[in-house]
Formats: sequence, structure tokens, C-alpha cells
Amino acid sequence: MKVIVYTTPICPYCILVKNFLKQNKVQFSEIDLSTNKCAAEEIVKKCGALSAPIIDVDRNIVVGYDTKKLKELLGL
Repeated sequence: MKVIVYTTPICPYCILVKNFLKQNKVQFSEIDLSTNKCAAEEIVKKCGALSAPIIDVDRNIVVGYDTKKLKELLGL
């Protein structure tokens, strides 16, 4: 399972998402949207949004800190 978390440095919900994933022992990659313009453009094309956090779970996009949806996609 491939999990990518798109974040920004000032986003409190990004911290919550990363802590949630760590607590559930889910490995993930992190991409900082404030420093990676190409990733920012790519994620807007994928989901039409640019508000962090955005979580990509095997190409299923979750916008925001939605633990119910994350649990469902991650099988938790």
C-alpha cells in the first residue's frame, strides 16, 4: 500500500494526520506543498483542491483530516 501525505509547514491538521498514521503503524511519504510546486500542481489536477492535508492512499484521495475515510481505505 502506498500512502503519500501532502502537507504545509503551518497546517495543524497535517500534524494530526501524520500522528494518526504513525500511531497505526502506517508507512507514508510526505511532500511539502509549500516547497514543491510540481507536486502542488499535480495534486490540484488529481483532486481539484490545494488545502492541506491531502492524503493519497493507493490513488484514493482524502482531503482534510478524515479519520473515518482513512480507516476505511487503510483497512483499520
